[in-house]
Amino acid sequence: MKKEKAIVVFSGGQDSTTCLFWAKERFDEVIAVTFDYGQRHRLELDCAAEIAKDLHVPHHILDMSLLNQLAPSALTRTDMAITEKDGEPPSTFVEGRNLLFLSFAAVLAKQYDARHIITGVCETDFSGYPDCRDVFIKSLNVTLNLSMDYSFVVHTPLMWLDKAETWELADELGAFDYVKERTLTCYNGIKGSGCGECPACKLRNNGLEQYVAKKEAR
Repeated sequence: MKKEKAIVVFSGGQDSTTCLFWAKERFDEVIAVTFDYGQRHRLELDCAAEIAKDLHVPHHILDMSLLNQLAPSALTRTDMAITEKDGEPPSTFVEGRNLLFLSFAAVLAKQYDARHIITGVCETDFSGYPDCRDVFIKSLNVTLNLSMDYSFVVHTPLMWLDKAETWELADELGAFDYVKERTLTCYNGIKGSGCGECPACKLRNNGLEQYVAKKEAR
């Protein structure tokens, strides 16, 4: 795969930045694509651009504002509370987000003659989001190939990792401190360890604590 090209769906968060380092190890040319869909943590757009520039990765930011109109969510509306209920996706779920992101990433990939698309979705810590499931990714991969008559491969390096294992992967890639300090996962737009209160921060920080404890126990 080293001589081939890849597109990374990139938000500037822990998961996608780990995937970016993963892709840079495996592909000769890596391009990042970020989507502006009116997210409440809009600083992630700046964060993604800064990381891409720092890592010398060509970067596209695509306007997906229509998604904001179609799918109101606590992730796109400051007047909606971030809530979680048993048996339901959290209020941060944006309907159709990964379906559209990966579809548009594929369109961009074909313009670059790139066959590889990398996304940081994860079924282990997927927060109940149906579009993070492995079965969805495999289904969409087939659909993309058929719709564009092109042999895409959608890679999900984090699919079966929990957050502690994602930190471990970042460490193995030599990117632990970079991911810890430079990325933005927080729904309230705070880099690094974030606000510590939103679901994204709790998941990230709990995983970090677990990995550090595991590493120190070795």
